Amino acid sequence: MNAQTVLLVEDDPRYRQGMRSLLNLYSSEKTTIEVIGEAESVEQALSLLVQHRPTLVLLDLELGNSNGIAFLLRLRSLPFSSKTLVLSAHEEDEWIFRAIQAGATGYVFKHQAGTQLFEAIEAILQSEIYLPRSVANCFFRLFQAREMSRLQACQRLQLTEREYEILSRLAQGNSNEEIAEQLYVTVATIKAHLTNIFDKLQVTNRAQAIVAAFKLGLVQP
Repeated sequence: MNAQTVLLVEDDPRYRQGMRSLLNLYSSEKTTIEVIGEAESVEQALSLLVQHRPTLVLLDLELGNSNGIAFLLRLRSLPFSSKTLVLSAHEEDEWIFRAIQAGATGYVFKHQAGTQLFEAIEAILQSEIYLPRSVANCFFRLFQAREMSRLQACQRLQLTEREYEILSRLAQGNSNEEIAEQLYVTVATIKAHLTNIFDKLQVTNRAQAIVAAFKLGLVQP
């Protein structure tokens, strides 16, 4: 039997209990689900994530003073991968877009979890992206518009794909050393690219480059 492990990241204990009850119902001859931990904050979730390395994370985007988007971005820097399904009360296209852009592999509205959770889990475990049918078209229209804006800005500034990639990681808060490690290049190479990026954006430091990137639509907050 194929066993899948799940980490629940949600600051409402009643909702976590509801998710546990639903997941207990999710079982077949081929797959079982085991909840290996529960977290109420980003830091607690990251600690449990590193400790247990679950197959799947069920994530709320609002965790008290914490931000689920920040968790998704930090998850991308870990040396292993866990698929992440967002369970959120936010139904706006912008929230869905930001979550998927940050690395989520699925998005389900909280009030529809009872009918969509299992379908979403099955899709994600098969390495697919899951979005509610009611918002998929709106999401992809927004994605296409954002991508076209980004490409036009890159062309106008003559940013290369590698420079854009470095700028994106810079905006996520990564250091030169972290970016070099992620891209398998030297720190000196990253510094050389940053010099070119600063010139093209007409800025003199990292903070100004990030602000310019947001204003120009190259990256999203």
